[in-house]
Amino acid sequence: MDPNSPAEDLPTLYRAILDRVALLEAADERAEAARVRTQATAAYSRAWDDKARRQLEHLLQRAERPTALERALGRGEQRRADTGGARLENRTVTAADR
Repeated sequence: MDPNSPAEDLPTLYRAILDRVALLEAADERAEAARVRTQATAAYSRAWDDKARRQLEHLLQRAERPTALERALGRGEQRRADTGGARLENRTVTAADR
């Protein structure tokens, strides 16, 4: 059982998505960044429930795929390795994470 309610997780997920959207834009992947941002905003703007959490988790996974630039520079796998491949639902979100 997940100790965090969607109301606790959604802001953290949304912030992580927006951070990644900024990286996508910087990598000149603006179309993908716009799609992810639009879908994340729609999910975040609706009811803060498990469905919204799942949608945002899926969008974060999608946004974390290495960009073409990261793949060309061999950085995509390094970025995943730096985080240990951890996904938000596999850890407890603390106040320091927010």
